[in-house]
Amino acid sequence: MNSEKIKNSLNISPAIRVGVLGFGGLGQAAAKVLAGKREMILVAAADQKGYAYAAEGLNTEKSVATYQAQGSVGYLEPIGTLTNQSIQDLIEIAEIDGYFLALPNLPNDFIPNVAKEFIKSGWRGVLVDAIKRTTAVEQLLAMKEELEAAGITYMTGCGATPGLLTAAAALAAQSYAEIHQVEITFGVGIANWEAYRATVREDIGHMPGYTVETARAMTDAEVEALLDKTNGVLTLTNMEHADDVMLEVAGIVGRDRVTVGGVVDTRNPKKPLSTNVKVTGRTFEGKISTHTFTLGDETSMAANVCGPAFGYLKAGRQLHQRGIYGIFTAAEIMPQFVR
Repeated sequence: MNSEKIKNSLNISPAIRVGVLGFGGLGQAAAKVLAGKREMILVAAADQKGYAYAAEGLNTEKSVATYQAQGSVGYLEPIGTLTNQSIQDLIEIAEIDGYFLALPNLPNDFIPNVAKEFIKSGWRGVLVDAIKRTTAVEQLLAMKEELEAAGITYMTGCGATPGLLTAAAALAAQSYAEIHQVEITFGVGIANWEAYRATVREDIGHMPGYTVETARAMTDAEVEALLDKTNGVLTLTNMEHADDVMLEVAGIVGRDRVTVGGVVDTRNPKKPLSTNVKVTGRTFEGKISTHTFTLGDETSMAANVCGPAFGYLKAGRQLHQRGIYGIFTAAEIMPQFVR
């Protein structure tokens, strides 16, 4: 096949119509990532107070500016709608192929409950999340039959970690006859914690002496006070992180051999340390070795979460078009590059 035929074969499908649920720091970053894509188009965004929908595509700059100035994309004229049930209302009126759930999973059953809303609605398409906690992913995995019956292809744990690094661990494991340890270490730097309030609260929920419930109940002032004590740095060890259940379900390694931890600097965009996954195992020759996959320090948290999420959305779309429904994790399916 010559280059012209290959080029033509890559442009036969219309752009995938995407909606982003949640328009805080991660949702806005997702919109900016989509603005540079040809194979996907952002047609809807929703937040707690409203949604905006335009079949021909949303203007990313106007959407972000409206949210930042007025607190909701529902104020975006003339396509915004203010409503206290933005997700349910959007599902009913919008023609969308796939949604990225850029939502805070506080409490742990929040995103599973959102998935149930999609099931009840009769909508059929692809859902992608980037949630972190093992218990949340386990709840979604338990919904496999419901999702299959509803005609929904759900891709869970598809951000950076779990997500990109989980997939890397699954790939690296192929060199070994036995996996001894999977160790994930992340470094995140953000210049302004308020832009990622929900994400920071989720991280606080992993700290000793805190739970998801206590972190969720903290006021902004209380979060600020905690960050003042730590100089803006959160150090996290032995986290309840869905990489463990995802690698276990994929048959790669037991969850007891997976550890996740890292450092989040909420006052400096520079990463405090490099993000990496180390996979240690025994080869068929009896050698003990470690593979290390390290993310470039120049890639932001937003780039490492949103990029893979949309890569998995594309992969999920291909499964959905083949009539394959249910739930899949980043350890089972490889993402597809989105041009």
